[in-house]
Amino acid sequence: MKPLIAALLLALAAAPAMAGDVVDTTFVKTEGVHAFNVRDLVMMDRVSDPQLSPDGRYAAFGVRSTDYAANKGVSAIYVLDLDKGGQPVKVVDKGGSARWSADGRSLYFVAPAKGVAQLWRVDLGGKGGLNLAKHAAAAQVSHGVLDLGGYKLSPDGKQVLLSYEVFTDCTTLACTQQRAAARDKDKASGTLYTKLFVRHWDTWANGRRNQLFVASFDGKGQLPAEPKLLSRGIDGDVPSKPFGDEGEFAFAPDGKSAYFDVRIAGTTEPWSTNFDVYSVPVDGSTAPKNLTADNKAWDAYPVASPDGKTLYYLAMKTPGSEADRFAIMALDLASGTRREVDPNWDRSPGGLTISADGKTLYATADDNGQHPLFAIDAANGKVSQLVGEGTVGGYSMAAGKLLLTRDDLKRPADVYLAQADGSALRQVTHYNAAALKNTKVGDFEFFNFKGANNATVQGYVVKPANYQSGKTYPVAFIIHGGPQGAMENGWSYRWNPQTYAGQGFAVVTVNFHGSTGYGQAFTDAISGDWGGKPLEDLKLGWKAALDKYSFLDGDRACAMGASYGGYMTYWIAGVWNQPWKCLIDHDGVFDTRAMYYDTEELWFEEKENGGTPWEHPENYEKFNPVNHVKDWRVPMLVVHSANDFRIPITQGMGAFTALQRRGIPSEFLTFPDETHFVLKPHNSVQWHDTVNGWLKKWTAKDAPKTPAK
Repeated sequence: MKPLIAALLLALAAAPAMAGDVVDTTFVKTEGVHAFNVRDLVMMDRVSDPQLSPDGRYAAFGVRSTDYAANKGVSAIYVLDLDKGGQPVKVVDKGGSARWSADGRSLYFVAPAKGVAQLWRVDLGGKGGLNLAKHAAAAQVSHGVLDLGGYKLSPDGKQVLLSYEVFTDCTTLACTQQRAAARDKDKASGTLYTKLFVRHWDTWANGRRNQLFVASFDGKGQLPAEPKLLSRGIDGDVPSKPFGDEGEFAFAPDGKSAYFDVRIAGTTEPWSTNFDVYSVPVDGSTAPKNLTADNKAWDAYPVASPDGKTLYYLAMKTPGSEADRFAIMALDLASGTRREVDPNWDRSPGGLTISADGKTLYATADDNGQHPLFAIDAANGKVSQLVGEGTVGGYSMAAGKLLLTRDDLKRPADVYLAQADGSALRQVTHYNAAALKNTKVGDFEFFNFKGANNATVQGYVVKPANYQSGKTYPVAFIIHGGPQGAMENGWSYRWNPQTYAGQGFAVVTVNFHGSTGYGQAFTDAISGDWGGKPLEDLKLGWKAALDKYSFLDGDRACAMGASYGGYMTYWIAGVWNQPWKCLIDHDGVFDTRAMYYDTEELWFEEKENGGTPWEHPENYEKFNPVNHVKDWRVPMLVVHSANDFRIPITQGMGAFTALQRRGIPSEFLTFPDETHFVLKPHNSVQWHDTVNGWLKKWTAKDAPKTPAK
């Protein structure tokens, strides 16, 4: 484990960066116990992707450490002998996506070879168990000329599904590689587009699609350089872009068929959420078959029952929605009949896992400020919670055991082991223990209040790290994004409340109408009402927090948020600016009408506003922040990055222009190399230093006076 490296730069602790300043993000080591800060955050080891060996004895998982000098994360793979305990053993220095072989004696993983992501295998077998200390060197097993995007092993370990980004009219990976190389050499730099997407999330369209392939291991455990294409004729991405993964494709138990989900692109991709689940024989003898064509909404994440007779998957019911409830569906593959497994469970589960006997399905879901793991009876839909408080990330099951990662508002993820029913849960790794021992974090508490329409709404408060009873503290009032999301009992490497608590701030957040984990009707309530019920919830939640917690100094508070939270920050700048000493807006929507024409995922805008802006212009103007600039008065820091195509940078630049022209104290922080998120270590430190400096400047007891407007 890395030694703790952390400290605040003293100059930035007192004041924010000025326009054009380059923030020094050099580390200065802090000795002894200190309040948690961003430098602690960026240097923490990030534990993820737990994989239990088939016999249940060994845990494999990924650990991402930070190479601060190189300004990047470095991923490694560790294995822990759960019977013997002790310390995990690093078996792969640079690689990720570890998966056990069928016999449990090897791990497959993805790592680069000569700059191209390939599939590798490391053999760990030894007498009487695995030989973790003296295992064989890893061997490269795939040899494609393109980066491997994702993979999934067949149940018997003889085949593997592979995802590559290719030109769909190419018959080989080499064809795609050669065409891409020719483009790079072309001195003409223009690209002619004939349909949307022109760009998506953070990437310009290049004509290539993620496609699904299959290959068999030969007698030496090697894969051919040219695998067999299974998704031929599919004009869509398998897995989906930008965040799809191997949960979107799967083998049948006998290895003779594969299942995948995809949205057919055509000319409707930017305004369609019509994903469907397909089946295809792995010998490629017939074209993929659409199994869910009758549902025009989102069908995804297929998982076959162990006997191969039933296909389980998740399905939404509302076309054009990305935040409808996912129902668990069961499709009888022989008859074609289907049923909803969990009609009485008012939660939206994530990807599915199934027990070895096929009787139980497993999924995580947001639930009242937590993100637990649930078991769902495949026959009657009865739901039971296996692991509760905090956030369950990845998980896997084998040999009657459950392996998972878990985190909460006070600690990052570690690996835990339990029985399959969730009993006897115990922590088996202790990454970041030394760092946590040397840092002070704030205690937290959830609270409920009556919000809009007299509904029960939940929020939480985090105390400052150095809290002392009887004192009052300035407040960071955080507004979550999504908008269909939630501020939960979980650890984050972006808007982490502890980074503000460590600076001496109390944190208040509210899971307003539109938040997830409180029932689908509550989630749906925000659509068409962005500035209505959510704003009322924020007002009532702020009042409830002030009434309940005497340590909150309501006269020294700043509101802040990103994405939808950024939209709301712009909105309250014009319609609810009275309580705030400052505002901080990250990648927010400033002009809702222009947003439609600037963004890429049009389905979202059309669902949230009841149609297009030429059909319903009044809906786009009803809660448009740009119409209230005349009432802005509060100092504002605007942060917006150049590679954010979800909410393009012109939105942030427009807001900064308005602030400057009106003479309101304001600053604009932009990153040319970041997207909707700020992810690079040095950029994260600069972001936090600038934000914390702005908060401290305007909540100080001797803060500058702003001119009346």
